[in-house]
Amino acid sequence: MIFKKSLIFVILSLSSHTLYAECTTDSSFSNLSLEHALKIMKANNLELKISKFNEQMKAHEAKMAQGHNYGKLDLKVQALRSNDAGNVFGFKLKSREATFGDFGFSDFMGAIGQGAQQANGDFGAFSQGLATQGDAILALQPKDLNYPDARNHYQTTLTYMLPLYTGGKLSQYGKITKALQTMSQLDTSKLLNEKIFQTRKTFYDISLVNNYITNLSSIIANIDKLSEIVSSMKNEGFAKNIDELEVQARKAEAESMLNQAKLNKDLAYQYLSFLLNKNVESIQDINDLAPIPEVNKEEVHKSNLDIQKAQLGLKITDMAIDLQKANFLPTLGAFGEYGSADDKAFNEFKDKDFYTVGLQLEWNLFNGAIDKHNLEKAKVDNLKVREQVNLAKTGICLQVRKTLTEIKSKDADIVNLTTQLDFANKVYETYQAQYQEGISSISDVLIKQSKELEVLLKLLTAKNERNSKVFELTSIINKEETL
Repeated sequence: MIFKKSLIFVILSLSSHTLYAECTTDSSFSNLSLEHALKIMKANNLELKISKFNEQMKAHEAKMAQGHNYGKLDLKVQALRSNDAGNVFGFKLKSREATFGDFGFSDFMGAIGQGAQQANGDFGAFSQGLATQGDAILALQPKDLNYPDARNHYQTTLTYMLPLYTGGKLSQYGKITKALQTMSQLDTSKLLNEKIFQTRKTFYDISLVNNYITNLSSIIANIDKLSEIVSSMKNEGFAKNIDELEVQARKAEAESMLNQAKLNKDLAYQYLSFLLNKNVESIQDINDLAPIPEVNKEEVHKSNLDIQKAQLGLKITDMAIDLQKANFLPTLGAFGEYGSADDKAFNEFKDKDFYTVGLQLEWNLFNGAIDKHNLEKAKVDNLKVREQVNLAKTGICLQVRKTLTEIKSKDADIVNLTTQLDFANKVYETYQAQYQEGISSISDVLIKQSKELEVLLKLLTAKNERNSKVFELTSIINKEETL
C-alpha cells in the first residue's frame, strides 16, 4: 500500500511528461533561482522559438496583403526568331518597319504592269482587261507575304497594373491578415503561459521531493535508532530475532522509497533542463506552498488569452462579412504598358517605342446566388463566434471559481494532514518508548511508523496538487506573480 502511494506521488511530481536529458545544451546551472530560470526559459525554450517563427511568418503575410494595394510592375524582355508569316509580319509592325512590299504588292504591281503593257496605252482595253482578269489578279498568292525571310525580334516591355477599386476586398484582406498576425502572438503568449506553468511546477516539485527525501532520511535514522534498541533488548533477552528482522525489512522498504525519490528528483531536473534548453544541476529550494494570485472578474475578462482569442475571432468574422459584401460590387483596375521592339536588341529604342494605357471594369451580375449564400454563411459564422465569446467568458469564470474552490479544499487538507503528521510522529515515539518498556510489540511500533509515512505521502501529494491548481489559476488569469 505504501509503495502504491509512493508511486502516485512520483507520477504527480513528474508533471506527466516524458523527459529527455539529451535535448539540453552543454551549459550548466547550479543553485538556480526560479526567477532566473523563467528568464532562461523565455529566451531559450525551443517550442517558444518555433512559435515566434510562426509570428514572423504571419507578419510577412500581413505585409504581403498590403502589397496588393500598390499594384504590380513587370519588366519583360523577349528575344525571338521566326519565319512564320504571321510572326514576321507582326514583328515588322511592332518595329514600325512594315512596307507595302510586305503585303505582297510586288506581285500585284507586276500583274497590273503586264496588263498595261498588253493594252499598249489603250485605257479602254486596259479597263476591259482588269474586268476580265480581276479575279485572277486577286487570286495571286504573294510570295513576300506568305514566304518571308526569317527575322529576329527583340522586345522590351514594362507593364504596370494597379487596382483602383475592389469593393473593399483588398482592405479587408489586409485587416484579416493583420488580425491573424495578432492571433499568432496570442498563441505564443498562451504557449509562454504553459511553459511558465511547467517551469514553476517543476521547481515546486523538486522542492517537495527534497522535503520528502529529508523526511525519509529522518525516518530511516529513526529506524536505525530502533534497530539499536532492538539489538540491545535482544542481548538482554527482551527481544526476539523476528523483531530484528521486521526492523530490517522496514529499513529496506524505506531505503527503496528513498532511492525512488532520488531517481524522481533526477528526472525532474532533466525535465527542467528540457524546458530551459540548458542543463540544470541544482536549484534554490523555495517555499513548498505557492501564493494564490488575486482574482478580479473584470480583469480576468480582459487578460484571459482564450477570451482575447475569441474576441479577435469575432472581429475577423466581422471582416469576413464585409469581404463577402465586396463580391456584389464592381472592380476597377488601371493598366499601363511601355516598350520598344526591333530586329536588334535595344536598337533605336525611342524611335520605335510604344505605349498602351487603359481601364478595366469588371462586375459579376449573376453566379447562381453563390455570393448571396456565401454572405449568409459569413453572417451565421459571426453569430456562432459571438456566442463562443459569451461561452468563453462564462466558462473561464466558472473555471476560475472551480479552481479557487479546489485550492481552498487542498489548503484545508494540508492543515489537517500537517496536524495528523505531528500526531502520527508523537504516536510513533510513544509506541517506541512503550516497546522499550515491554508494553508494545515491535509490530505495533512499525505499524505506527507506517502510518506516519502514509500521512507524509498524503501531505506532500496534497501540496503538489494544490500548487498545480495555483499555477493553473495563474495561467488562466494570465497574471505572472513574483514567487
